[in-house]
Amino acid sequence: MTATIHLGHLRGVEIGLHWSVLGIVLLLLFGLGAGLLPAAYPGYSLVAYAVGAFLITCLFLGSLLAHEVSHAVVALREGMRVDGITLWLLGGVARLSGDVKTAGADFRIAGVGPLVSLVLALAFGALALLFASVRLPALVVGGASYLAFINGVLAVFNLVPAAPLDGGRVLRAALWAWSGDRLKATVWSARAGRVFGMALVVLGVLQLFTRTVGGLWWIFIGLFVVAIAGAEERQAQLIASLGGLRVRDVMTPDPDTAGSRERVAEFAHRAALGWPHATYPLKDASNGVIGLVTLTRIREVDPAERSGTTLARIACPLDEVPTATSDEPLVDLLARMNGCAEGRALVFENGALVGIVSPSDIARAAAWHGLALQSPTGGADLVNTPSPWGTPTR
Repeated sequence: MTATIHLGHLRGVEIGLHWSVLGIVLLLLFGLGAGLLPAAYPGYSLVAYAVGAFLITCLFLGSLLAHEVSHAVVALREGMRVDGITLWLLGGVARLSGDVKTAGADFRIAGVGPLVSLVLALAFGALALLFASVRLPALVVGGASYLAFINGVLAVFNLVPAAPLDGGRVLRAALWAWSGDRLKATVWSARAGRVFGMALVVLGVLQLFTRTVGGLWWIFIGLFVVAIAGAEERQAQLIASLGGLRVRDVMTPDPDTAGSRERVAEFAHRAALGWPHATYPLKDASNGVIGLVTLTRIREVDPAERSGTTLARIACPLDEVPTATSDEPLVDLLARMNGCAEGRALVFENGALVGIVSPSDIARAAAWHGLALQSPTGGADLVNTPSPWGTPTR
């Protein structure tokens, strides 16, 4: 989930808003300002309802941010990397990179979010009682009460033991500690997520039959949960199929490269004459690797500007390209293969480029390695056997 509006950094972690967060804002502003608040607390002006709805919306977004920041802070303490925090239509997401090392760490990272939401619910509830005791306007007391209620709902909902909710992570940690197998625990929690998501879809459909428009919201959330849980299960199965493999087992060695000063038009013409790949490491005049250029980036250049644009101007910079050593476990690299490199990674040994890894390399390795594991002879050499379909496109 990429942020559309960047709000700043907290302890080096980028914080932003996705454009879809506008959905939360509009839902709360109109739902509170034109519906809930006037119905529950009549007698105030339209301005008072509008201001109340605005303040409640801002404080709720702040509560969501606090929930996600807590995940990020604990993850950093557990040695993981946090790529950013983004608020969006269904709440928020903290983008974590790297593998959590222990079931206990997994539990702490997952459990802190609902704990923070619960603390906020209690805090807003205490404020509501305080406001009522000093006889502040009922609208003010009601606003604090609503924030207490919604944070409580957020805490309880996130504790449902189903991925990708925090409760699903807690379930994974518990199953991991019990079974000793993190991948199996991930699959089980993901399947629980799919069941929970389908239950939400069924609930939404039943509400639609009773002419409750809110059923559409439950259907949407349920489908989202099913999709994410399914993706997590497939990812866990992929990692299991790649167990024991090193980066050298799947990389394409000695990859073709391009020159940083070469013009886009010249390179595109030369590549069209027979270069089979979709990605090329970029080297400067001193033969050092400075980035990665892809056909996708080339296509994005206006044809009228290609003759005057160098590859260096459109390349993904090296510091944004995932890198690895040939002896690194492949599953450790998988979590880093994202960003502007479009799922590619460069392999270095002693500072020299020795290979490149692409999604097609990983998919082929998973298929061949899975076949090797199923072979009655345990034919591990199948991993390095050339594919009958020839060299894949990088």
